[in-house]
Amino acid sequence: MRRPPKTPNLLSKVGHCLDQGRYLDTRHASLRQRQRWISRIEVLYVLRNGFHEQRKDKFDMAFKSWNYAVRGKTIDKRDLRIIVSFDENNMLIITAIELS
Repeated sequence: MRRPPKTPNLLSKVGHCLDQGRYLDTRHASLRQRQRWISRIEVLYVLRNGFHEQRKDKFDMAFKSWNYAVRGKTIDKRDLRIIVSFDENNMLIITAIELS
């Protein structure tokens, strides 16, 4: 199977989805956020203010879509990586990881 092209201007698309309220936590993301004491506010802050960590992007063969890494620090200086993907209508928050 041929991989689709990556989303151009990822952070612009992330910001647009946030502005429109078109984002959803996956079950996995909700579980990991609870386990890692990462709040929804921290996730949204990093998505809005972080940078695209392109070398951590991965193609998910099972879902036939790209998973994108956005990395940044929270107001409290926690270093987080948020993995997102997109379906036809929404941004999907796949997981959140604390790096420090």
